[in-house]
Amino acid sequence: MPMRQDIIACARSWLGTPYLHQASVKGAGADCLGLVRGVYRALYGVEPETPPAYSADWAEVTDNETLRDAARRHLTPIPVDTAQPGDVVLFRVKAGVPAKHAAILSAPRRIIHAYSGRAVCESHLSSWWLRRLIYVFQFPQVGE
Repeated sequence: MPMRQDIIACARSWLGTPYLHQASVKGAGADCLGLVRGVYRALYGVEPETPPAYSADWAEVTDNETLRDAARRHLTPIPVDTAQPGDVVLFRVKAGVPAKHAAILSAPRRIIHAYSGRAVCESHLSSWWLRRLIYVFQFPQVGE
């Protein structure tokens, strides 16, 4: 059973990993989904699932909540207002499109994430991000 501090420590071990679309290799490259997949693999010893190829603008060209649905298959959905460090948070980056960005909450107002042009980083959960946060998930069988 992973503890919240284990999840955060694992996510922090990815800091500095270059952004690489569709990748999930610590130190070599990751996108936001690849970071969450890599932490899941480290915690549970298995790949949650291998995503199909996806374009950088996949959320803008579909109405499907693909990221949310994949999270539901492997993580436990919880109310947004109950999010704690170690939980996975999903964001709707543009109004009217599905959730497209994932991060791991590392402190009450901090997230660890990867996005185009930046290596995996830990940053402030600013009001810009908070306005776009729409789903929260907990890793399976998390201890405090």
